[in-house]
Amino acid sequence: MVCVVLAFEIPLFSSLSSTSHSRRPVNPPTCCTRLRIQCSKSSPDMPLSTELLTNEASLTGGAYGFERATTPLTQKLLSSPKQVTLIRHGLSSWNEEKRVQGSSDLSILTETGVKQAERCRKALANIHFDQCFSSPISRAKSTAEVIWQGREEQLVFLDSLKEAHLFFLEGMRNVDARERYPKEFTMWREDPANFNVNGIYPVRKLWGTAREAWRDILFSPGKNFLVITHKSILRALICTALGLGPDRFRAIDVNNGGMSVFSFNRKGEAMLQSLNMTAHMYSDHVYPF
Repeated sequence: MVCVVLAFEIPLFSSLSSTSHSRRPVNPPTCCTRLRIQCSKSSPDMPLSTELLTNEASLTGGAYGFERATTPLTQKLLSSPKQVTLIRHGLSSWNEEKRVQGSSDLSILTETGVKQAERCRKALANIHFDQCFSSPISRAKSTAEVIWQGREEQLVFLDSLKEAHLFFLEGMRNVDARERYPKEFTMWREDPANFNVNGIYPVRKLWGTAREAWRDILFSPGKNFLVITHKSILRALICTALGLGPDRFRAIDVNNGGMSVFSFNRKGEAMLQSLNMTAHMYSDHVYPF
């Protein structure tokens, strides 16, 4: 067995000088980051351990932190860091029929959608969540009831998690909407941020709704939350957390039953950990996070 301790002191340099092209060490006490790597023995059963004396780091190459990476979603400090897992509802009847859903409550969870929700429940079985928030619209509510089955805490339904209201397009098959309202439907599909009905912009409005939902969730008691809702509001939740505007609405896609995970520091700054995970839809995968 070989025991070795390697210690490094890494000086931090200021930017290059335009005249001398020399690097000047920053004055103490912030001049060095000390990293110690301790190797117990060269065995696959004995993990390599690291000790970062001024910061915590991971051997996986994870970020040191995410302060100032995004714009805070809250004006006040949170009670603690938070983790939020977002899930899109299971396959609905109007998903199958290729109809525009929007905020309509007439689309219901299909048999396939129920099975997808059951897969989500099994995939999250080993994770404790302090609370589960859901849209009150049927297809999301039914998904949440399946996923949350067996948990003690009551489901919390938030109006701020409702889907975007799409006016006369709701309930129409995509092919019919394209034929009957070609201008409006094309705008909705190709330039959603500028899609409007009588001066009301559903996607832009959704950004405000998403920020309200984040406040509702992040200021709730607890540290680990589950959220079940709809595709468009999920896009808005993800984009607002990352500081993206409504023009990036279709840059994000989320499958039925897809999971995305965010971490938040106490300032309300977000880091996206996972986007649209679907391994559990095709296997018995169980998530450890």
